[in-house]
Amino acid sequence: MKPSRFHLTRKKLNMKQILFSLVLAGGVTFAAQAQSEQYNDAMKQQVGLLDSSNTYNAGGMQQLANTFERIAQAEQTQWLPYYYAAYCRVNEAYMTKDKGKIDELADMALVNAEKAQALKGKDADINCILSMILSARIGVDPMTRGMKYGPESAAVLEEAKKMDPENPRVYMLQGQALLYTPEAFGGSKTKAKEMFEVALTKFAAAKPASSIVPQWGEAYTKMLIEQIK
Repeated sequence: MKPSRFHLTRKKLNMKQILFSLVLAGGVTFAAQAQSEQYNDAMKQQVGLLDSSNTYNAGGMQQLANTFERIAQAEQTQWLPYYYAAYCRVNEAYMTKDKGKIDELADMALVNAEKAQALKGKDADINCILSMILSARIGVDPMTRGMKYGPESAAVLEEAKKMDPENPRVYMLQGQALLYTPEAFGGSKTKAKEMFEVALTKFAAAKPASSIVPQWGEAYTKMLIEQIK
């Protein structure tokens, strides 16, 4: 029995629907790949500027933070733009000469860090930023704030170390805290140098998953060791 014209037509329609679905799926995949490449290119460019002497100042950090925030708004499922925006905002807080702006900048950094954490989950590098934010707040009034934010910052770093014992930035920040804390309150240049040397060993052994994941800190660690000498 020959298939009716209706069945032949229906088969043709089904084939067209399948082909259309395949073409559509291919188009979506291509578009996603193009978007991913655009995102990676934009991130590589901005991350590459983080250690530049031209941007390592309050104004430069502000511009980079603004750019990372724009990338984050365009790529709302990616945690790294929020992370780097937080990193730049907290560095701007450290670098500003206006103490009245420190808390505002720290708050902006915290918002971005929390958004990064909501996407990524608990993460040692995000904890490093959270610790830096707490330490930055001390700068508003070290005599009254040091006793509150110092221990909180240290506790966040200890949590980071438990999450990722091989993260060099944890040891760098712990060394920095020892270096800038008065000896009467537990600071020590000798212990700071030891911590910096551990950090450099961890930096040398690190194998980043990509060029845009957190890698900052090695050059700064070397600078702090020279400062002790």
